[in-house]
Amino acid sequence: MGEKMLITQALDERDLLVKKINDKITKAGFVDTVKVNEEKVFDKRITREEFTRQAESAYQQIQDLIRRFERIDSAIVASNAATKITTSYGTFTVAGAISLRSRMRDSGSYGEEADFEKQLIEKMKYEYDHRVQQSEMKNKVLQTTAENMRISILGKDSKVKEDKPLEVVETYVKENTTELVDPLDVKKMLSELEEKRITLLSELDTQIKVSNATTFIEVE
Repeated sequence: MGEKMLITQALDERDLLVKKINDKITKAGFVDTVKVNEEKVFDKRITREEFTRQAESAYQQIQDLIRRFERIDSAIVASNAATKITTSYGTFTVAGAISLRSRMRDSGSYGEEADFEKQLIEKMKYEYDHRVQQSEMKNKVLQTTAENMRISILGKDSKVKEDKPLEVVETYVKENTTELVDPLDVKKMLSELEEKRITLLSELDTQIKVSNATTFIEVE
């Protein structure tokens, strides 16, 4: 029968083991030197026998801690692969949820390259803003051109311009006006994508924490 513990406890111990193992390795002494005519080793200033005993003990302790780490880590991985959580955007294994959360926070194996949702949002936002600005600028130039055409044809008398609109100028403006081609309704889609991203990340955080605080594992 193995030792039962909550995932939260296992995660804490796993983190502690990382520190303990590295600390043990740093402080341990495995090789030293000694003069033939002296009893104590150069660095530790203890006898060969004591140095041998300490080296063997330190090595064994490190190996035991590593095995403990591996057993806990293996139990966590197995549990995460089997335990499921539910969000408003679907059901995931805890392992899948952790991977998705990491990917969406640019902390996965591929960094920001795998944060597809963020890249899509930024691309759509940039393109929409750029095209709106582009069309506004082109239409502003068009209005200036149209105004110059009116003045050229009718002169500068504003009353004449108002009373006698020129069909040719209006047709020119209508045919040369720049419009957005926005089949996806990007502004609406951006709002939905951003809301989904924020909500999903929040739900993943919450559900992973709840799962870790309520799920038991057995460490052999």
